Amino acid sequence: MPDSDQPTAVRLDGKVISEQVRSELSQKVAEFKKNHPTFTPKLVAIQVGERSDSSVYIRQKSKACNEIGISFEHIQLPDDIQQAELDTHLDKINNDPTIHGIIVQLPVPDHLSTKHIVHSICPEKDVDGFHAENIGHLSKRATEPFFNSCTPMGCIELLKRYDIAVAGKNAVVVGRSDIVGSPVAMMLNNLDATVTLCHSKTPDIEARVREADILVVAIGKHEFVKADWVKPGAVVIDVGMNAKDDPTKKSGYRWVGD
Repeated sequence: MPDSDQPTAVRLDGKVISEQVRSELSQKVAEFKKNHPTFTPKLVAIQVGERSDSSVYIRQKSKACNEIGISFEHIQLPDDIQQAELDTHLDKINNDPTIHGIIVQLPVPDHLSTKHIVHSICPEKDVDGFHAENIGHLSKRATEPFFNSCTPMGCIELLKRYDIAVAGKNAVVVGRSDIVGSPVAMMLNNLDATVTLCHSKTPDIEARVREADILVVAIGKHEFVKADWVKPGAVVIDVGMNAKDDPTKKSGYRWVGD
């Protein structure tokens, strides 16, 4: 086949889209503050323990808030804190009218209940969109959640910003986590895609992936989906970020997707 007849792939550049979104949000926040000079939006992030990866994510959130014009507070708690004491912190923040968003950075130590923590956050302040009330509203076409989960929303934003039609398309989501797979499947369904949600018990995932017009992969296994599974012209969003051993790298590993 001549080179001119080869299909051309278009890279969906999440970094560029992120910069656009932050710029737009900065303008919106500034305009809102101008019209409401006594109001300052505030996000609080609670971190239990000192996991290095969690600390990185917290710093990224702080940087984003500063760029946009949102006040940010980082509450660092010891990793041996008990559930009742953490509940006290959450109750105080839930009832503080000067705080408009709450994040508890996951994962938390094993002795704490993630399910209990997620459902202890006021749904109106649950900016991660993990509370059952927000997930429930997401599953219904007639209602809207207070907040959507950020990574699934990012996937949908990519599709919108690149003018990729979703309605009527076969969308395949690989991975059914509460954080990415399940919510992004619901979002695609709400945009009128025909959605197949694959997971560890799905037989012949390869065959289902081959049918995808839109493929979202968030299974947490490095290089799980092979290139020859993807049909020509399909849109692929790879959510995975996995460290793979690579002795040629100074770090001893490289980052790969799912």
